[in-house]
Amino acid sequence: MTTPDGHEGAREGLEAQIGQWRQYVQRRRELQTSDADELEDHLRGSVDELVAAGLSEDEAFLVAVKRMGSLDELSREFAREHSERLWKQLVLTGEPGTPAADTRSRRTLWVMIGCAAGAAATFKVPALFGMDLDDDGVFYATNISLFTLPWLAGFLAWRRQAPRPLIAILVALFALGAVAANVYQLDEDSQSLVITSIHLPIALWLVVGLAYVADDWRNTRRHMDFIRFTGEVFVYFVLIALGGGVLIAFMVGTFQAIGVKPERFILEWLLPCGAMASVVVAGWLVEAKQSVVENIAPVLTRLFTPLFTAVLLAFLIAVGVTASRIDVEREALILFDLLLVVVLGLLLYSISARDPFAPPGGFDKLQLALVLSALAIDTLVLIEITGRVTEFGTTPNKAAALGENVILLVNLAGSALLLLRFIRRQGRFAALELWQTRHLPVYAAWAWIVVLLFPPLFSFA
Repeated sequence: MTTPDGHEGAREGLEAQIGQWRQYVQRRRELQTSDADELEDHLRGSVDELVAAGLSEDEAFLVAVKRMGSLDELSREFAREHSERLWKQLVLTGEPGTPAADTRSRRTLWVMIGCAAGAAATFKVPALFGMDLDDDGVFYATNISLFTLPWLAGFLAWRRQAPRPLIAILVALFALGAVAANVYQLDEDSQSLVITSIHLPIALWLVVGLAYVADDWRNTRRHMDFIRFTGEVFVYFVLIALGGGVLIAFMVGTFQAIGVKPERFILEWLLPCGAMASVVVAGWLVEAKQSVVENIAPVLTRLFTPLFTAVLLAFLIAVGVTASRIDVEREALILFDLLLVVVLGLLLYSISARDPFAPPGGFDKLQLALVLSALAIDTLVLIEITGRVTEFGTTPNKAAALGENVILLVNLAGSALLLLRFIRRQGRFAALELWQTRHLPVYAAWAWIVVLLFPPLFSFA
């Protein structure tokens, strides 16, 4: 017999499950709050009917969710029924609504414009002290992320209404990045310059992540949202860059037709300042537009996952057939690390967009093949790096690559195991999400170690 306390506990458990389900529903950008309310009403009604038929509340919840079907299908259905939303989402000032909402949207637009202008202006500040790209390449290489990422973080912190203690942490971390970029005197041919130029943007981008999750930093789903935000910012930035390329081509052609050469303006002002501002604009686009028809993450991952899987498998076959060793010189190390990071990015991007309630399918098996291929390549690279370090000693590049590949090896191995368990229906998909979000601080910590400690540790070589 169920006691009142037991019934109350079961009801609290059901409410927690419904709360988690609604939180996921609200992440579907095709669905509005009213849609989520409607779906929740249907879910509660179905749960009540099943409980009345004799099921426990936990069983009733699982059956009711299953009956509702895939959220992807529900999203497409709502998009068809409310197709006029497409036009509303295309309006720069946002979806019309209450006067307060419209005012907020316009204010957000103006704050974004101010932050983008600030990023563009910051890039030109060193010129006031006689510095330029040609003569001071080392300074610009190490400081490039400091020109724009603080402004993007500031925009996100304002939008999330971040508390003052968090704002202080953001300022302190960006200040630490500025010190790390400028306190060491690095030569142009220094390996420390290369690893600092690569790792500082990574460290500072994860600082941007703190601003992004400011409103709910304890929620692992918000961490996955930031991963998706990262991918979509990159896509929007590339689209802006392509559009900027067309603009520059027309500018050169039209001005040259009247005898004016705009190359200097383009190289010294338009290109660098536009690139800095575009990072902020791309972040605003992700926040404001949030995918007009559907999230682009599933589209991109389903397009590139099979392609990268084929490339990695072909590479492993080629290594086996030719019995060749992997070159672990600086350029090759960077290339292989970028390849592994892209593979991890595809996995993260797919995880962030996947319906966690959906059963395992063929695409999950394809992802497992991709992860296993990347794991094999990472193992080969680690073997080669370890052998070179043992034989010839270590360098900043090899030490940084060794640490990064160890971290990637642990991540990929854990991901492969959790994916396999999920495919075999021996584990939950949420375990894979949690595994990935727990690695974000590890990446940040390693990036800061490389930036702050490696230059003096290797005598600025």
